[in-house]
Amino acid sequence: MQPTDAETSTMNDARPTKIRFEYDDDDETIEEVAARSSNIDENSSTSADYYFDSYSHFGIHEEMLKDVVRTKTYQNVIYKNTFLFKDKIVLDVGAGTGILSLFCARAGAKHVYAVECSQIADMAKEIVKANGYSNVITVLKGKIEEIDLPVPQVDVIISEWMGYFLLYENMLNTVLYARDKWLVSNGIVLPDNASLYLTAIEDAEYKEDKIEFWNNVYGFDMSCIRKQSIMEPLVDTVDQNQIVTNCQLLKTMDISKMTPGDASFTAPFKLVAERDDYIHALVAYFDVSFTVCHKLTGFSTGPRSRNTHWKQTVLYLEDVLTICQGESIIGNMNVTQNKKNPRDVDITLKYSLNGRRCVVSRTQQYKMR
Repeated sequence: MQPTDAETSTMNDARPTKIRFEYDDDDETIEEVAARSSNIDENSSTSADYYFDSYSHFGIHEEMLKDVVRTKTYQNVIYKNTFLFKDKIVLDVGAGTGILSLFCARAGAKHVYAVECSQIADMAKEIVKANGYSNVITVLKGKIEEIDLPVPQVDVIISEWMGYFLLYENMLNTVLYARDKWLVSNGIVLPDNASLYLTAIEDAEYKEDKIEFWNNVYGFDMSCIRKQSIMEPLVDTVDQNQIVTNCQLLKTMDISKMTPGDASFTAPFKLVAERDDYIHALVAYFDVSFTVCHKLTGFSTGPRSRNTHWKQTVLYLEDVLTICQGESIIGNMNVTQNKKNPRDVDITLKYSLNGRRCVVSRTQQYKMR
């Protein structure tokens, strides 16, 4: 498959220019009160909405809070840019334990409305009280789309909405809903920029263990399960030494201006081999940035950056591509919300290689569930 002239003009053959994102390990230590609470009744939880149920348990919040890249970046954005928060009304979308709200309150926010739908909101109320911020932070339990804020507008919206593959769980649309409903005309959204990237890796050993395993299980053919397993992207940490090609920018999103429909897209790519090798999978990752800060701040979830709880998203290919240095995998990726469950992501990958030792053209479907 050959790209059109329009597609070729949007492709970046070389590795994209990297912004060096930094965070200071010697800043103030992140502290959170792990208060015991009898307010959460485990028996009252149902599986009617697994997404919100999954965030009711403290374990998932512990993982996110201990993600130093994630949490320290937000802390630095707030503490080093207090001019953005001083005497401002802030809305924290998907507040969880309330850590971002606490940062904002300490930075001088006039008031913070922390909205959280899961039952961890009850813990957040206790945490806010334990730290002496009940007069500054109001925790509201419910969905953004259903609650009523006590104020008509807010000056700042802050949220940690990113999911695996950037868009899994589709919390971005909730942030955009809040932006359109409550943000003042000159208000800010944090973070305000997110970019999705694609690269290709050699991964023979793991593909054999996780995918090809089903072809022969103790002498029995279970390849029907292989068909399902290869359709499910794997969230895992990729060794940067496995990377065979350049890294291609697929999509950049301006959170302050985009519409919900912009999260569904088709993007062309051209991945150029930097050495002779075999390619078993494509790998997606994302960067986020806070461009309104005094000094550009952000972080990357890529294989060449410090690990985060998002890791990377691995899409295994049906074919093993024998690629020579300088040859290109050309194709496009279509990303859409699943029609039955909009928090899930459907991915269609079209790719082709017309090399000296390998000629392949294929379309594959992936489903993030």
